[in-house]
Amino acid sequence: MKIFEERLQKIKTQHDLLISTPNIVSDSSNGVFERYKYPVLTAAHAPIFWEYDLNPDTNPFMMKRFGINATFNAGAIKIDSKYLLVVRVEGYDRKSFFAVAQSPTGTDQFQFWQYPIDIPETDEPDVNIYDMRLTRHEDGWIYGLFCTERKDPAAPSGNESQAIAQCGIARTKDLKKWDRLADLLTPSRQQRNVVLHPEFIDGKYAFYTRPQDGFIEAGSGGGIALGTSESIENAEIKTETIIDPKKYHTIYESKNGQGPPPLRTELGWLHLAHGVRHTAAGLRYVLYLFMTSLDDPGKVIYKPAGYFLAPQGEERVGDVSNVVFCNGWIAGDDGTIFIYYGASDTRLHVATTSIQRLLDYVTHTAPDGSTSASSRQILTKLIDRNLALARSGQALEDSLS
Repeated sequence: MKIFEERLQKIKTQHDLLISTPNIVSDSSNGVFERYKYPVLTAAHAPIFWEYDLNPDTNPFMMKRFGINATFNAGAIKIDSKYLLVVRVEGYDRKSFFAVAQSPTGTDQFQFWQYPIDIPETDEPDVNIYDMRLTRHEDGWIYGLFCTERKDPAAPSGNESQAIAQCGIARTKDLKKWDRLADLLTPSRQQRNVVLHPEFIDGKYAFYTRPQDGFIEAGSGGGIALGTSESIENAEIKTETIIDPKKYHTIYESKNGQGPPPLRTELGWLHLAHGVRHTAAGLRYVLYLFMTSLDDPGKVIYKPAGYFLAPQGEERVGDVSNVVFCNGWIAGDDGTIFIYYGASDTRLHVATTSIQRLLDYVTHTAPDGSTSASSRQILTKLIDRNLALARSGQALEDSLS
């Protein structure tokens, strides 16, 4: 009994301190956004009564009975002044499930609701579900689109890692009770990173997809695509049109995918996506921004070169290192944008910015010129302008002295 009580008290003290510690803005900033010093969610944020049997008779040594390995890749939404994240929670058994974490500030004090989300299954049970995108649609529902993973029935004997990924769809009004709809049908054998557009396009539901040949590799899949469906209850896309292709020697040369649903702005639809490239150390995931037309969401009108946010510091280390991934952001009433991004499939971080800064970044950052020479030319022009400005300022100073 003494061991149980001592361990329980220590665990409670540590957990309370973790939840109550204020998050602070990191010292470094690139002017586009601010990172925060601490992750907003880690495995240690899981409620104590999730991991431990709190009965000293059945757990005298206060051991973990259901270990939580990671909390990351969360969909995000604001309801009744509360910042809500639908988090991918992964147990020691490698199975993921969804749980809601709530905060009054958006940057700290996140606490999980008592129970994880009960997502109904289809006739073909999910083996693993993860990475939900939340869309508040103009039809009045909140939709959660997520990856549903099942073992590939065509896998050779002994191959226990070959799988098929598809898009699961569920909807809710309050994030508590969820209705499961049929999985999305597309021309592609594998689907990941599917996102529902928040508005109808020509009276149809519109989806951003990522067609791919294999479970991991995109193969001939060309990038982020856009497709429409007459129905959401039995959604089916007949044609996927690539709007943001992967491209050689870029941050998205191996594959890319839509992050959260795009934000409607005065200039266009603002998209946050992830790009993947192969390196000698494995795959590297970064985030980038682009904008499509309000009149034609499939037409890219701005796309800055390079990454918007890449892993740094502790973000680079985890179960799958050198990865940042975002499937949730929240636009506040005052124009503040909260960007929630997973780091190395282990923890969840937040960065904040404003819609004005993002629009400035997207519209005034040069696009990728596709060659080393063009990159040098872009830099040279910036240097020329800055040196001319410096000379002009010095001339003005001399004339006044």
